[in-house]
Amino acid sequence: MAVNINTYLTFNGNCREAMTFYRDCLGGELHLQTIGESPMAQHMPEQIGNYILHGVLVKDGFQIMGTDLVDDEGLVRGNAVSMMLNCSTADEVRRYYEKLSIGGKATHPVVESFWGSLFGNLTDKFGNHWLLSYDRNDKE
Repeated sequence: MAVNINTYLTFNGNCREAMTFYRDCLGGELHLQTIGESPMAQHMPEQIGNYILHGVLVKDGFQIMGTDLVDDEGLVRGNAVSMMLNCSTADEVRRYYEKLSIGGKATHPVVESFWGSLFGNLTDKFGNHWLLSYDRNDKE
């Protein structure tokens, strides 16, 4: 599998509205998971249970992904779009994470996620946000 980069958009509570708009404009299949539907729900404030944890719009070989989860800084220029790097091996995700975080901020180390992927995120030295993932389920 080749490495690919997908667009990952961050919204301020209106991810469902935006992703539905994109689906209506572009077509495709939209999947949305709320915070309340996830194992994270018990660790999050109840009032954000309807916020989108992860949304993905898929059509003809492209994906647009989105979320309502914003870090402690809030939604600021530079963190509204992330680059999602889907890696081919566990070693690859760790290697890219290590290299991209040099001079930047390693915000979430690469760990096994509840959805079965190795996952981590960081802000590189230029202020760009990266999400790195290796989905073991796709490789087995």
